[in-house]
Amino acid sequence: MNHLLNHKNSKPHAATGPYKDLYIYYFKGRLNPTDEKLPNDVIGKWEEDGYSFLFFPSPAGGHVKDLLRRQPQLEFIDRFQMSYDQWLGESFHSFECSGFVVTPPWETLRNHVETRADELQILLDPGLVFGTGTHPTTRDCLQALEFAYREKAPETVLDLGTGTGLLALAAARLGSKRLVAVDTNLLAAKTARANVCLNRLENQVVVLQGKAEDAIELPADLVVANIHYDVMQNLICSEGFLAKKQFILSGLLHSEANKIISALANYPLRIARQWAQDGIWRTLYAEKG
Repeated sequence: MNHLLNHKNSKPHAATGPYKDLYIYYFKGRLNPTDEKLPNDVIGKWEEDGYSFLFFPSPAGGHVKDLLRRQPQLEFIDRFQMSYDQWLGESFHSFECSGFVVTPPWETLRNHVETRADELQILLDPGLVFGTGTHPTTRDCLQALEFAYREKAPETVLDLGTGTGLLALAAARLGSKRLVAVDTNLLAAKTARANVCLNRLENQVVVLQGKAEDAIELPADLVVANIHYDVMQNLICSEGFLAKKQFILSGLLHSEANKIISALANYPLRIARQWAQDGIWRTLYAEKG
Protein backbone atom coordinates (compact mmCIF):
# COMPACT_ATOMS: atom_id res chain seq x y z
CA MET A 1 0.00 0.00 0.00
CA ASN A 2 2.82 2.42 0.79
CA HIS A 3 4.17 2.31 -2.77
CA LEU A 4 0.92 3.85 -4.04
CA LEU A 5 0.94 6.60 -1.46
CA ASN A 6 4.60 7.32 -2.18
CA HIS A 7 3.91 7.72 -5.90
CA LYS A 8 0.89 9.97 -5.36
CA ASN A 9 2.88 13.21 -5.48
CA SER A 10 5.53 12.18 -8.00
CA LYS A 11 5.92 14.34 -11.10
CA PRO A 12 4.04 13.16 -14.20
CA HIS A 13 5.98 11.98 -17.22
CA ALA A 14 5.22 10.39 -20.57
CA ALA A 15 3.85 6.86 -20.37
CA THR A 16 5.51 4.11 -22.37
CA GLY A 17 3.40 1.14 -21.35
CA PRO A 18 0.03 -0.29 -22.38
CA TYR A 19 -1.99 2.52 -20.70
CA LYS A 20 -1.66 6.27 -20.95
CA ASP A 21 -3.16 6.93 -17.52
CA LEU A 22 -4.41 4.89 -14.59
CA TYR A 23 -7.39 5.93 -12.48
CA ILE A 24 -7.00 4.21 -9.14
CA TYR A 25 -9.78 3.96 -6.55
CA TYR A 26 -8.67 3.23 -3.02
CA PHE A 27 -10.90 1.50 -0.43
CA LYS A 28 -10.66 0.24 3.10
CA GLY A 29 -11.87 -3.35 3.16
CA ARG A 30 -11.79 -6.31 0.80
CA LEU A 31 -13.88 -6.69 -2.33
CA ASN A 32 -16.47 -9.44 -2.32
CA PRO A 33 -14.97 -12.05 -4.71
CA THR A 34 -18.44 -13.37 -5.64
CA ASP A 35 -19.58 -9.99 -7.01
CA GLU A 36 -19.97 -10.55 -10.76
CA LYS A 37 -20.98 -6.97 -11.58
CA LEU A 38 -17.54 -5.38 -11.75
CA PRO A 39 -17.34 -3.31 -14.96
CA ASN A 40 -15.65 -4.83 -17.97
CA ASP A 41 -13.04 -2.08 -18.19
CA VAL A 42 -11.47 -2.84 -14.80
CA ILE A 43 -7.77 -3.34 -15.53
CA GLY A 44 -7.15 -5.11 -12.24
CA LYS A 45 -7.54 -5.10 -8.49
CA TRP A 46 -4.87 -5.09 -5.83
CA GLU A 47 -5.61 -6.20 -2.26
CA GLU A 48 -3.16 -5.73 0.57
CA ASP A 49 -3.31 -5.34 4.37
CA GLY A 50 -7.09 -5.02 4.46
CA TYR A 51 -7.22 -2.40 1.69
CA SER A 52 -8.26 -2.66 -1.96
CA PHE A 53 -7.42 -0.77 -5.14
CA LEU A 54 -9.33 -0.85 -8.42
CA PHE A 55 -7.60 0.29 -11.61
CA PHE A 56 -9.38 1.79 -14.62
CA PRO A 57 -8.11 3.32 -17.90
CA SER A 58 -10.56 6.25 -17.54
CA PRO A 59 -12.61 7.92 -14.77
CA ALA A 60 -15.09 5.46 -13.24
CA GLY A 61 -16.95 7.39 -10.55
CA GLY A 62 -20.34 5.95 -11.53
CA HIS A 63 -19.07 2.39 -11.36
CA VAL A 64 -17.52 3.05 -7.96
CA LYS A 65 -20.77 4.49 -6.53
CA ASP A 66 -22.62 1.39 -7.71
CA LEU A 67 -19.95 -0.83 -6.18
CA LEU A 68 -20.23 0.91 -2.80
CA ARG A 69 -24.00 0.38 -2.81
CA ARG A 70 -23.57 -3.34 -3.46
CA GLN A 71 -20.66 -3.85 -1.08
CA PRO A 72 -21.30 -1.82 2.11
CA GLN A 73 -18.23 -3.36 3.79
CA LEU A 74 -16.09 -1.09 1.59
CA GLU A 75 -15.17 2.44 2.65
CA PHE A 76 -14.04 4.79 -0.13
CA ILE A 77 -10.83 6.59 0.82
CA ASP A 78 -9.42 8.37 -2.21
CA ARG A 79 -8.89 8.43 -5.97
CA PHE A 80 -5.57 8.87 -7.76
CA GLN A 81 -4.66 9.56 -11.35
CA MET A 82 -1.16 8.80 -12.58
CA SER A 83 0.67 7.57 -15.64
CA TYR A 84 1.45 3.89 -16.00
CA ASP A 85 5.17 4.68 -15.57
CA GLN A 86 4.46 6.47 -12.30
CA TRP A 87 2.66 3.42 -10.95
CA LEU A 88 5.57 1.14 -11.85
CA GLY A 89 8.01 3.71 -10.52
CA GLU A 90 9.99 3.64 -13.76
CA SER A 91 9.79 3.78 -17.53
CA PHE A 92 10.10 0.13 -18.47
CA HIS A 93 12.19 -0.58 -21.56
CA SER A 94 14.02 -3.61 -22.91
CA PHE A 95 17.28 -4.40 -21.10
CA GLU A 96 20.04 -7.01 -21.16
CA CYS A 97 21.37 -8.90 -18.14
CA SER A 98 23.47 -12.08 -17.94
CA GLY A 99 22.62 -13.23 -21.43
CA PHE A 100 18.91 -12.44 -21.11
CA VAL A 101 17.03 -9.79 -23.05
CA VAL A 102 13.93 -8.78 -21.10
CA THR A 103 11.44 -7.01 -23.34
CA PRO A 104 7.99 -5.51 -22.74
CA PRO A 105 5.59 -6.73 -25.42
CA TRP A 106 4.71 -3.22 -26.57
CA GLU A 107 8.33 -2.71 -27.69
CA THR A 108 8.29 -5.98 -29.61
CA LEU A 109 5.10 -4.92 -31.37
CA ARG A 110 6.79 -1.72 -32.44
CA ASN A 111 9.79 -3.69 -33.79
CA HIS A 112 12.23 -1.87 -31.56
CA VAL A 113 14.04 -4.96 -30.29
CA GLU A 114 16.39 -7.37 -31.99
CA THR A 115 18.12 -10.27 -30.24
CA ARG A 116 21.29 -12.17 -31.10
CA ALA A 117 21.30 -15.93 -31.46
CA ASP A 118 23.21 -16.31 -28.18
CA GLU A 119 20.69 -14.25 -26.17
CA LEU A 120 17.68 -15.60 -24.31
CA GLN A 121 14.62 -13.42 -24.81
CA ILE A 122 11.92 -13.04 -22.18
CA LEU A 123 8.74 -11.13 -22.92
CA LEU A 124 7.54 -9.47 -19.75
CA ASP A 125 4.31 -7.55 -19.23
CA PRO A 126 4.34 -6.39 -15.59
CA GLY A 127 0.72 -5.26 -15.75
CA LEU A 128 0.08 -3.64 -12.37
CA VAL A 129 2.64 -5.74 -10.51
CA PHE A 130 6.09 -4.54 -9.47
CA GLY A 131 8.93 -6.65 -10.81
CA THR A 132 10.27 -5.59 -14.20
CA GLY A 133 13.72 -6.98 -13.48
CA THR A 134 15.43 -3.65 -12.96
CA HIS A 135 15.64 -3.90 -9.15
CA PRO A 136 19.19 -4.77 -8.01
CA THR A 137 18.11 -7.99 -6.29
CA THR A 138 16.34 -9.25 -9.41
CA ARG A 139 19.34 -8.54 -11.61
CA ASP A 140 21.56 -10.34 -9.11
CA CYS A 141 19.18 -13.30 -9.17
CA LEU A 142 19.53 -13.45 -12.97
CA GLN A 143 23.31 -13.55 -12.51
CA ALA A 144 22.92 -16.18 -9.80
CA LEU A 145 20.81 -18.31 -12.14
CA GLU A 146 23.51 -18.11 -14.78
CA PHE A 147 26.05 -19.23 -12.16
CA ALA A 148 23.82 -22.05 -10.85
CA TYR A 149 23.36 -23.41 -14.39
CA ARG A 150 27.06 -23.23 -15.29
CA GLU A 151 27.46 -27.01 -15.36
CA LYS A 152 23.98 -28.49 -15.63
CA ALA A 153 20.43 -27.14 -15.55
CA PRO A 154 18.46 -28.23 -12.48
CA GLU A 155 15.59 -30.43 -13.60
CA THR A 156 13.04 -28.87 -11.22
CA VAL A 157 12.82 -25.34 -9.79
CA LEU A 158 10.68 -23.64 -7.17
CA ASP A 159 10.41 -19.84 -7.45
CA LEU A 160 9.01 -18.28 -4.28
CA GLY A 161 7.66 -14.73 -4.38
CA THR A 162 7.59 -14.87 -8.17
CA GLY A 163 5.94 -11.47 -8.74
CA THR A 164 5.72 -11.09 -12.52
CA GLY A 165 7.28 -14.54 -13.01
CA LEU A 166 10.56 -13.24 -14.43
CA LEU A 167 12.94 -15.56 -12.56
CA ALA A 168 10.86 -18.64 -13.30
CA LEU A 169 10.82 -17.68 -16.98
CA ALA A 170 14.59 -17.18 -16.92
CA ALA A 171 15.11 -20.63 -15.35
CA ALA A 172 12.91 -22.18 -18.02
CA ARG A 173 14.87 -20.44 -20.77
CA LEU A 174 18.08 -21.86 -19.26
CA GLY A 175 16.76 -25.39 -19.62
CA SER A 176 14.85 -26.48 -16.52
CA LYS A 177 11.94 -28.72 -17.46
CA ARG A 178 9.54 -28.39 -14.51
CA LEU A 179 9.05 -25.16 -12.59
CA VAL A 180 6.57 -24.02 -9.97
CA ALA A 181 6.24 -20.27 -9.39
CA VAL A 182 4.40 -19.09 -6.26
CA ASP A 183 3.17 -15.75 -4.99
CA THR A 184 0.86 -14.93 -2.11
CA ASN A 185 -0.77 -12.06 -4.03
CA LEU A 186 -3.55 -13.11 -6.42
CA LEU A 187 -2.88 -10.31 -8.92
CA ALA A 188 0.82 -11.23 -9.01
CA ALA A 189 -0.03 -14.90 -9.63
CA LYS A 190 -2.40 -13.94 -12.47
CA THR A 191 0.24 -11.66 -13.97
CA ALA A 192 2.94 -14.34 -13.77
CA ARG A 193 0.58 -16.86 -15.38
CA ALA A 194 -0.10 -14.43 -18.23
CA ASN A 195 3.65 -13.98 -18.77
CA VAL A 196 4.13 -17.75 -18.88
CA CYS A 197 1.56 -17.88 -21.69
CA LEU A 198 3.13 -14.86 -23.41
CA ASN A 199 6.41 -16.80 -23.59
CA ARG A 200 4.68 -20.07 -24.55
CA LEU A 201 6.15 -21.90 -21.58
CA GLU A 202 2.93 -23.43 -20.24
CA ASN A 203 4.39 -26.93 -20.59
CA GLN A 204 7.25 -26.04 -18.25
CA VAL A 205 6.00 -23.48 -15.74
CA VAL A 206 3.03 -23.75 -13.36
CA VAL A 207 1.99 -20.67 -11.34
CA LEU A 208 0.24 -21.00 -7.97
CA GLN A 209 -1.15 -18.51 -5.50
CA GLY A 210 -0.07 -19.41 -1.98
CA LYS A 211 2.33 -18.85 0.87
CA ALA A 212 6.03 -19.54 0.48
CA GLU A 213 5.97 -21.37 3.82
CA ASP A 214 3.55 -23.91 2.37
CA ALA A 215 5.10 -24.14 -1.09
CA ILE A 216 8.59 -24.86 0.23
CA GLU A 217 7.46 -28.43 0.86
CA LEU A 218 7.08 -29.03 -2.89
CA PRO A 219 9.94 -31.12 -4.36
CA ALA A 220 12.58 -29.25 -6.38
CA ASP A 221 16.30 -29.32 -7.09
CA LEU A 222 16.70 -25.54 -6.94
CA VAL A 223 14.78 -23.05 -4.85
CA VAL A 224 14.82 -19.36 -5.80
CA ALA A 225 13.53 -17.04 -3.09
CA ASN A 226 13.65 -13.28 -3.64
CA ILE A 227 11.49 -12.45 -0.65
CA HIS A 228 11.34 -10.57 2.64
CA TYR A 229 13.68 -11.59 5.42
CA ASP A 230 10.75 -12.21 7.79
CA VAL A 231 9.59 -15.02 5.50
CA MET A 232 13.04 -16.33 4.63
CA GLN A 233 14.21 -16.78 8.22
CA ASN A 234 11.38 -19.28 8.72
CA LEU A 235 11.87 -20.99 5.35
CA ILE A 236 15.48 -21.96 5.95
CA CYS A 237 14.52 -23.89 9.08
CA SER A 238 11.94 -26.05 7.33
CA GLU A 239 12.37 -29.65 6.23
CA GLY A 240 11.24 -28.73 2.73
CA PHE A 241 14.03 -26.17 2.39
CA LEU A 242 16.72 -28.56 3.57
CA ALA A 243 15.56 -31.18 1.07
CA LYS A 244 16.66 -28.98 -1.85
CA LYS A 245 20.09 -29.15 -3.49
CA GLN A 246 20.67 -25.58 -4.69
CA PHE A 247 19.55 -22.24 -3.28
CA ILE A 248 19.32 -18.65 -4.57
CA LEU A 249 18.36 -16.36 -1.70
CA SER A 250 17.80 -12.65 -2.27
CA GLY A 251 15.84 -9.59 -1.17
CA LEU A 252 18.18 -9.33 1.82
CA LEU A 253 19.78 -6.29 3.38
CA HIS A 254 23.41 -6.77 4.41
CA SER A 255 22.62 -7.33 8.08
CA GLU A 256 19.84 -9.77 7.16
CA ALA A 257 22.12 -11.69 4.81
CA ASN A 258 24.65 -12.11 7.62
CA LYS A 259 21.96 -13.63 9.82
CA ILE A 260 20.93 -16.03 7.07
CA ILE A 261 24.55 -17.05 6.49
CA SER A 262 24.99 -17.72 10.23
CA ALA A 263 21.84 -19.87 10.27
CA LEU A 264 22.89 -21.84 7.18
CA ALA A 265 26.22 -22.64 8.82
CA ASN A 266 24.34 -25.16 10.98
CA TYR A 267 23.47 -27.23 7.89
CA PRO A 268 25.54 -29.17 5.33
CA LEU A 269 25.48 -26.25 2.90
CA ARG A 270 28.16 -23.99 1.51
CA ILE A 271 27.82 -20.43 0.26
CA ALA A 272 29.40 -20.71 -3.19
CA ARG A 273 28.98 -17.08 -4.23
CA GLN A 274 27.54 -13.76 -3.14
CA TRP A 275 26.46 -10.59 -4.95
CA ALA A 276 26.24 -7.14 -3.38
CA GLN A 277 24.54 -4.07 -4.84
CA ASP A 278 24.48 -0.40 -3.91
CA GLY A 279 25.90 -1.11 -0.47
CA ILE A 280 22.42 -2.25 0.52
CA TRP A 281 21.35 -5.57 -1.01
CA ARG A 282 22.87 -9.05 -0.91
CA THR A 283 22.10 -12.20 -2.90
CA LEU A 284 23.42 -15.63 -1.92
CA TYR A 285 23.96 -18.80 -3.91
CA ALA A 286 24.35 -21.93 -1.78
CA GLU A 287 24.52 -25.64 -2.54
CA LYS A 288 24.74 -28.87 -0.63
CA GLY A 289 28.07 -30.48 -0.04
